[in-house]
Amino acid sequence: MTARRSQQRGVALITALLITAIVAVLAVGMASRQQLDIRRTGNIFDSGQTYLYALGVENWARGLLAKDMVKNAQADNLNEDWATALAPIEVEGGKVAGQIEDLQGRFNLNNLVGPDDQPSAEDVKIFQRLLSSLKLEPELAQPLVDWIDKNVELTIPSGAEDAEYLKRTPPYRAANRPLVSVTELLLVKGYTPQVYQALAPFVTALPTLPESTKINVNTAPAPVLAALADGVSASDANALLNARKVKPYANVDEFRAHPALAGRALPVDKLAVSSRYFLVVSSSQAGRGQVQLYSVVQRSLEGKVKVIERGQGSY
Repeated sequence: MTARRSQQRGVALITALLITAIVAVLAVGMASRQQLDIRRTGNIFDSGQTYLYALGVENWARGLLAKDMVKNAQADNLNEDWATALAPIEVEGGKVAGQIEDLQGRFNLNNLVGPDDQPSAEDVKIFQRLLSSLKLEPELAQPLVDWIDKNVELTIPSGAEDAEYLKRTPPYRAANRPLVSVTELLLVKGYTPQVYQALAPFVTALPTLPESTKINVNTAPAPVLAALADGVSASDANALLNARKVKPYANVDEFRAHPALAGRALPVDKLAVSSRYFLVVSSSQAGRGQVQLYSVVQRSLEGKVKVIERGQGSY
């Protein structure tokens, strides 16, 4: 009897220890899940707050562009207020910063194909010269034309249609429509990540209806200016840049009159000194949250500025 009682007490003690261990494990698990839930909730709150701060920067940019239209509707240049970046400033719980870039200072890739679904010869030449100035193959223009145009006819000799892309893993088809984002270049034949990195700062993907966009010679970087006509060297392009820093071009004729362009056949109908499309880059940080928001905005002739595209991480 004494031995049996000792056995029972031993079992009871072991049972009590097991129950205590199980309760402790459950308590630790509940506490861990609670901490994860608290952290997850905090991250969601920080993410939402940073996104709202980024939208605030976007609204600041829209207001600045609208005021600029009232101040000077005839021309846009890099000496104006909108071209000055918003340095990081403290806000409640975080920081914000932003800048505005003129997308019409870049070459619009969608201009490569006209409204008749045929390649725009002049735009193809500009793009090929831009590729050459960046030490890239001019033949890269052909697969991009095939990617954008609606037909399935192959551009000889370097074009690419569905047959090229259906062999890939995973397979896909040519878009046969205008680009929505410059990042689509990575899907096109020949556009490796290295090619994309070299080209991306100088190109854009903007709507071409009701008409193709023009290049603003007051904001275009040197490689884009050098691509406007045959024989424009890097030194010529730099001379054009230096001249506009002192006095921005009031009109295209004034730009054409620069000595660096003497004797050059410029595509006058492709050039402008004002812009309608801009890229707003909004950065914000709050708590653990960080947001980089890219907003493409369109400014009407009446000065109204609307967002036509937003993206996070890249344009």
